[in-house]
Amino acid sequence: MAVIGLGAAVFDLDGTLIDTEPRNRVMWSRLFDAHGVPWDDALIASFAGRRGLEALRDLAHLFPGRTVEELFEQAISYESLPGMPEVAPVPGAVDLVRSLADAGVPLAVVTSGQRPYAERLLDTLGVRDLLDLVVTGGDVVTGKPHPEGYLAAARDLDVPPAEAIGFEDAPAGVAAVKSAGMTCVGVITTQPAGALAEADHVVADFQEVDVVPGPALRVPGPGQN
Repeated sequence: MAVIGLGAAVFDLDGTLIDTEPRNRVMWSRLFDAHGVPWDDALIASFAGRRGLEALRDLAHLFPGRTVEELFEQAISYESLPGMPEVAPVPGAVDLVRSLADAGVPLAVVTSGQRPYAERLLDTLGVRDLLDLVVTGGDVVTGKPHPEGYLAAARDLDVPPAEAIGFEDAPAGVAAVKSAGMTCVGVITTQPAGALAEADHVVADFQEVDVVPGPALRVPGPGQN
């Protein structure tokens, strides 16, 4: 086991605290189907952890005559359709956030989603009032894998990045955490462990993470202070 001291904990939202991946996969695949654009698992996976507008901008050549803004609005309109996959908390996520809050650890979320969407999911989880800060995709100039969001969280929490732990489920998010100078715990809820190889520690879900006196976190892996 590894024991990691921490001055703050910063969480990604989609796929990290709450499992929205099945729903998001349907939304993006429906968008491609609606425009006759072939897609595969790799293409869908390229959206993970990134702001939707930026991911679509990289693929704009596949949608001639359409703006990325139009495409994004079309994709998110599918969210409320009947029969969409349900979302659920990642196992152990809510308990971990509550345990960290009880230990007095400053807490933030850094998400590529927009604020109304993020606030709604956090309310669904019942943890919004435990968070000191929520940084959304609309609050930064450049989204993940750029570290801007995580650096903003560390600044506003008044904690040096080196003393913070970031939790992420996607390669773009792991890259953002590491570039910000934080310790990264990868959560393999949506990606295979190999995709998160750059993380300092990897867990299956938050049931493998314990808050211990310090405060610190205990996670699987080689011992570390």
